[in-house]
Amino acid sequence: MNENEIGRLVVDAAVAVHRELGPGLLESVYEAVLADELVQRGLAVAWQVMVPISYKGKQIDDGYRADIVVNDLVVLELKSIEAIRDVHKKQLLTYLKLGGKKLGFLLNFGEAVMKKGIVRIVNGLPEGT
Repeated sequence: MNENEIGRLVVDAAVAVHRELGPGLLESVYEAVLADELVQRGLAVAWQVMVPISYKGKQIDDGYRADIVVNDLVVLELKSIEAIRDVHKKQLLTYLKLGGKKLGFLLNFGEAVMKKGIVRIVNGLPEGT
C-alpha cells in the first residue's frame, strides 16, 4: 500500500471518528480512537513515535514525537483547536523531513466539520503515486 492509498483510509477514518465523537475533546482522546479505527481498517499504527534529530553530526534522541505513524509511511499530527495555523503546517513538514517521510496529515478535530480540519502536507511525494 502506498502513501496515497493509506492517506485515503486515514481521511475516511478521521471523518468517521469526528462524526461519532464530534468536536471539542482532548487530542489524546482522538488519538486513541483514531488509532483503533485505523487498526480496524487493517493498518499498522504506532503512536507517540520518537523521531531523533541529527544536529552537527550528533543524534539527539529527544527530538519530537509523531502523534501517529501509519504503516511506517504516513505521519499524522492531531489537533483539537479552533483553527490550523501556518505554524502547524510548517511543524508537520519539518517532522516529515526529519523522519524521512513523504506524506503527512494535520487533522484538526476542533472543527465543526472534519473536512475543513484536514490538511495534506507532502515532502517530495510525486503527484499521483
